[in-house]
Amino acid sequence: MSVVAQVAAAVAALIHLVVWVCEAFLIHRVHHSMFRQPASDVPAIRLWAFGVGFYNLFLACGLIAGLIALHSGQELVGRTLIFYVSWFMVLGSVVLAVADQLAMSRPRNQAWGGVAAEGVPPLVVLLFA
Repeated sequence: MSVVAQVAAAVAALIHLVVWVCEAFLIHRVHHSMFRQPASDVPAIRLWAFGVGFYNLFLACGLIAGLIALHSGQELVGRTLIFYVSWFMVLGSVVLAVADQLAMSRPRNQAWGGVAAEGVPPLVVLLFA
């Protein structure tokens, strides 16, 4: 697997780790700046934010495990994990883009930063692997 793909996998994992912390533990601080949600909505979104935060942790762990396996001589296992999790992230970003266009939680075209953060690094992985 190319160095570019491995670096992109590490970047994707790091982004998902940061999002995990923000969603699971700091939602009361980042609700407006990161998610454009008013403070009055935090109690209502806290449960899903906590769960989705851990979903991001598990995705990051999948990429990290894949990179560790790749560098530990388990190339097939490592590549499989990295490919699967990267596809999962890319498709998740597509779902986020669709939800944004359907204005499911806020006005349209407000989630493109999240779409790019979730989807571009794993797309680079898939293109350069």
